[in-house]
Amino acid sequence: MAKKKIEKKPRRELKKKPCRLCKSKVTSIDYRDGEYVSHFISDRGKIISSRLSGNCAKHQRMVANAVKRARLAAVIPFVRVTEGLQRKRRRPR
Repeated sequence: MAKKKIEKKPRRELKKKPCRLCKSKVTSIDYRDGEYVSHFISDRGKIISSRLSGNCAKHQRMVANAVKRARLAAVIPFVRVTEGLQRKRRRPR
C-alpha cells in the first residue's frame, strides 16, 4: 500500500513591524510626559505588550520603566476607572 503524500501550503512570511521608537531615534523616554507615556497603556491601565505596540525589546523595557515611574510620581493613574462603575456599599446592620 502506497501512502498518499499530503501537500502542505507554503507558509506566509510574517514581516515584523518596525519599532516606531527606533525610527524616530529615541534614546530615552521621559516619564514626566504623561500624554506620551499614556500611549503605551491600555484602557484598563495595563502596559501594552511589545507584540501589540511593535516596540523592540530595548524600547519596551524603557517604556515599562517609564510607565512604572510615572505611576509612582502620580503623573498617570495606576488603574483607570470608567464612569458607571461604582463600589458596592455595605448594608447597614
